[in-house]
Amino acid sequence: MLFLAGSIILSAYLILAFKMLQRLGLDLFQAIVFNYITCVITGSFVHGAFPIDNVAYSSGWFWWACGMGTVFIILFNLIGITTQRINVAVASVANKLSLIIPVVFSIYLYNESLSNIQWLGIVLVLVAVIFTCWPNRQTERKNTAQHFLLYLLPLVVFAGSGLLDTMIKYVETTYLNEVNQDAFLVTAFASAASIGLATLLLQVIRGKQVLSPKTILAGILIGVPNYFSIWCLIQFLKISPWPSSAAIPLNNLGIILFGSLVASIVFKERLSAINVAGIAVSILAIYFIAFGTTL
Repeated sequence: MLFLAGSIILSAYLILAFKMLQRLGLDLFQAIVFNYITCVITGSFVHGAFPIDNVAYSSGWFWWACGMGTVFIILFNLIGITTQRINVAVASVANKLSLIIPVVFSIYLYNESLSNIQWLGIVLVLVAVIFTCWPNRQTERKNTAQHFLLYLLPLVVFAGSGLLDTMIKYVETTYLNEVNQDAFLVTAFASAASIGLATLLLQVIRGKQVLSPKTILAGILIGVPNYFSIWCLIQFLKISPWPSSAAIPLNNLGIILFGSLVASIVFKERLSAINVAGIAVSILAIYFIAFGTTL
């Protein structure tokens, strides 16, 4: 359970950190870029060496890792914007309830089956996402265009997170083993870092960005927990008494609840009645998906 707690706390910390960046007036994109650079350094240190070599370049998973790195940095920015513009709870739910997308793809790609209760859980996930992302009164004060974009943003995070999880599931099933998983993970982070750094340097040259030591430090403080949140999840899945179909939903449920609780205490975030109902439905949905075969 120690690894499960580590995954939940560190993953929730990442979303909460985006809110803190806003409070401190630090640039989100710049912090995310240095976060991924830190992930590469941390991963190489844990592995004992930089794991990307000539063998990696010719491996079947390499371009998948590059593609996922691209999705990483885009999605991380969208999650950060959702956290800052709306709230932590909406960002957490939109990100973590996306688990239904790889579940549905698994049925199609790997001939997996679901019980009626699990199908009900999938339907409830969609209800939970709509309820939790429903704009509150503060959002409704904005003009129509802003209202529409704020409503659409968590749905894009939901779809993007599901796409990323599906890609990871496919690569893990098709290409990965204990020997190459570190190289795959660091390659994905390196791809995200390269794209982000090139974009950031171009903005600096054009005078649109100024590198800030405080923001670089913030990126480091996000990057180390980011890497170990995934490391803890992998360790938990190895020793979990439950199958991954139950363990992953439990992990995501913990992130949603812990992140929402801390945000309500630290940042005084307030949710509307329909948002609270959405979180309650999400708890029920995850429970049905995780344990539907035994109900």
